[in-house]
Parts: sequence; structure tokens; C-alpha cells
Amino acid sequence: MIKTYLYDHAIKKMRHDISLDNFHQVLAHKENLLWVDLYNFSEQELRDVANAFDFHELAVEDCLHYSPRAKLDKYDDYHFLVIHAIRYNEERDEEIMLVQLNIFLGDNYVVTVHKNTLPSLGRMAKICLTDTKLSNKGKDFFLYSIIDGLVDEYFPVLDRIGDRIEDLEDEIYEKPSRETTDEFLALKRTILTMRRAIAPQRRIFYNISSSSFAISEENQPYYLDLKDHLERITDTIDSYRDLVDGALDTYSSIISARTNETMRVLTVISTIFMPLTFVTGFFGMNVPLPNQESVWATVSITVGLILVSVWMIIIFRQKKWM
Repeated sequence: MIKTYLYDHAIKKMRHDISLDNFHQVLAHKENLLWVDLYNFSEQELRDVANAFDFHELAVEDCLHYSPRAKLDKYDDYHFLVIHAIRYNEERDEEIMLVQLNIFLGDNYVVTVHKNTLPSLGRMAKICLTDTKLSNKGKDFFLYSIIDGLVDEYFPVLDRIGDRIEDLEDEIYEKPSRETTDEFLALKRTILTMRRAIAPQRRIFYNISSSSFAISEENQPYYLDLKDHLERITDTIDSYRDLVDGALDTYSSIISARTNETMRVLTVISTIFMPLTFVTGFFGMNVPLPNQESVWATVSITVGLILVSVWMIIIFRQKKWM
């Protein structure tokens, strides 16, 4: 599906559903801005848009195939960006799903290509139908608005991950279980996936002054704010990764300590029963029992076994083995 939105600088208004047959006429006015949003598209629709704008075939191929890394490529008269939005669902085996957004940035046009609908672009489309506040400040501000909308979706996810880490840290001391380990591993996969998505985006916008596409002076503060958001997200992801690694180490230490405690108790019990087993086993091999005709023989041996056990328990307690 193809949606078009045009900011007409002459009348200071937005127009939509512009035909791509004569879009070169509206782009002849350098202060106009055309946004073409291509989503849930067929390959033929993508080819038609690419032919209309004369996009390179390699960029078109990138739009058709998933790329796990963000990137920025420069062509003759436009730039091509690949960035990622996120979809987060704790109920799925793969909690984080990355949604690829491809952006063609020309002198006074922006073409967005994505297979899945993106809420942030949907909100921008609603604004563009009635207002010019996103499109009357140039292509660089419009690109900032797109990326900032995607980046803002990371913060609620990070807040939720932080809450889950705190809950798991409490749980490992109260009732550690196999489910706790699975939860930690799922969190670690989620954090690593987010880092793989955000780190390349941070590198793209890290140095605004040397960016490969022009950013007007009045719009540079917005990109500095975007850079700050990306750095905050990266730092938070790194701290969460360290917290999960530390919690996993703590969890392993707790399980190991509990296992050692269990083994120590079992060892003490086995040691106490060792002389008892020896005595009963020795006289159980048809060996004549001293004074076996007397009932006091059995009583004496039983009392002796009890005294040996009590004596061993006292020794173990004095040495703090139990």
C-alpha cells in the first residue's frame, strides 16, 4: 500500500494522496516536502516506486530482505537508511522482534518502506493529514521525527526489563528454581537483541557535525537530543546486561552453596551411620554374639551404638561441621 503526503510551501498546507506520475513537478519547488509511505507492499509496488525515483537496485534488494544491522548509505542524489523498531511481547519465546524500516532521503522527499505497520509512523501520518508542524522544517527535521518516534518506543521496554530484573533478583533469594534460570536467559537474549539493534543506530548519529547528510543549524539541537537518547538507551542496556550477568553469577553461587550444604548434611549422616553399619554387619555374618544367651547382650550393643552416635554428633558440633 502506498500513501503520499505533500507539504506545499506555496499555500502552507498539507496535501495527501498525490499521484506519483507527476511528482517531479511538485519536487521542482525546493521548499516542498513529499513523504511516500510504502507498507504491506508487494514487490511490484516497491519496483514501481523505485523506478519513479530511480533508486539503486541494491537499495531495493535491501528493502526486500531483512537486514539485522542499521546502516546509512550514500548514493548520487539521496541517502538510504536501514533502522529498526521493536516489538516486545513477554509471552513469545522470542520476546523482542525487530521491525525493519528503510528510508530514502532525497533533497526534498522522504520515502519510507516497511513490511509491518509502525505505530509511530501511523501517528505521524495522522498529524500530516491536518498539520504542517512536522514537514515545514525541512527533510532533516522530518527524518528526526521518524527516528525519534522509533527510539521513544525503547524506553517503556527498558523500564519493563528493569522491573523484571528487580523481581528476579528478589526471587533468587526466596525461591530459586529452574524457571528463574530460564527467565534470566530470556532476559539476556532480549537485552542482546536490543543492543544489536540500537548500537549501529547510535554510531550513525554519533557525530552530528560530520554526518553524511546535511542538517540545518536550527535542527541540529534535535539531533543532539536524539544522540543523547541513543546514548542513554545504550548505557541502560549495558547496565542491564551487567546486572543480569551478576544476578546469574549470584544465582549460581546460591545454588552451589545450597548443594554443598545438602551434601555436607548427607555426609555427616553417612559418617554417623558408618560405625553402626559396621557393627551390625559384622555380627550379622553368623559371628557368635558375646553372651548371646543373655538379653542384656542386645541391650548393651544397642546402648553402645547410641553412645557412639551421640559422641560423633558432639564432635561434629564442636568442629562446627553441623
